[in-house]
Amino acid sequence: MTAVPTVADPDTLDALTGLVGDGDVVVLSGAGLSTDSGIPDYRGATGSLRRHTPMTYQTFLRDPRGRHRYWARSFVGWRQIREARPNAGHRAVADLQRAGLVAGVITQNVDGLHQAAGARDVVELHGGLDRTVCLACGDVADRAELDQRLRMVNPHFGPHVDEVNPDGDAELPDELLDGFVMVDCGACGRGPLKPDVVFFGETVPRDRVDVCFSLVERAGSLLVLGSSLTVMSGYRFVLRAEKLGIPVALVNLGPTRGDAKVDVRVDAPLGTVLPDLVRRLAA
Repeated sequence: MTAVPTVADPDTLDALTGLVGDGDVVVLSGAGLSTDSGIPDYRGATGSLRRHTPMTYQTFLRDPRGRHRYWARSFVGWRQIREARPNAGHRAVADLQRAGLVAGVITQNVDGLHQAAGARDVVELHGGLDRTVCLACGDVADRAELDQRLRMVNPHFGPHVDEVNPDGDAELPDELLDGFVMVDCGACGRGPLKPDVVFFGETVPRDRVDVCFSLVERAGSLLVLGSSLTVMSGYRFVLRAEKLGIPVALVNLGPTRGDAKVDVRVDAPLGTVLPDLVRRLAA
């Protein structure tokens, strides 16, 4: 088994410090930034894709039984997402933004932890689990409102789970699913509800992608945190930065798709590297 690095190489940390210290940094964060908050990633050493097939957009739309199964699992899993707290990595990003070094934050995560840590104007590339959208009327509502309604009609539905998936659902035995009652849209009373997130197989809204490209194109550097860059959704911003000659730094445990495209590569825990980076830049 390959040993997991616990500290960053001093030379690469010096290079990272110099790059971030120049300012105008745009952060692109992935699931690896939230693992220290108890939310697993998909593709890391213990990533949930190794044992769990996530909900796809096509299944959610076309299969009422699949949609019911998702909401039963998400009703349980939401409690862990809701109670998750920002970790040292999230706080470090917010500190760098307050110091005027980070010009923008793009996150592939749907957990809201950047905002909870104090980061401002975060672009949620894949949406947020704290909102729902009606597929009939388009009404967007607070997830807390849905959770309250679901608790009323499911007073005894709440099996304990040890772990939720990054998309907010939890593994539940099939025999429990029939006991769950789902509700319709509170605004129109007709439409099925969907979490306001981009499922696998769904396209990120074009205007949101354009906002992200605009941030990257104006950046002094792009700092990728905790992403394997396996999917094009995030990787395209690394490709755009490379094309424009914008320096790219990457902090992630383990190899990524973008390793050959970056100028600085730090293979060490984000919870160690990012607070150290803040301390260095404050000195």
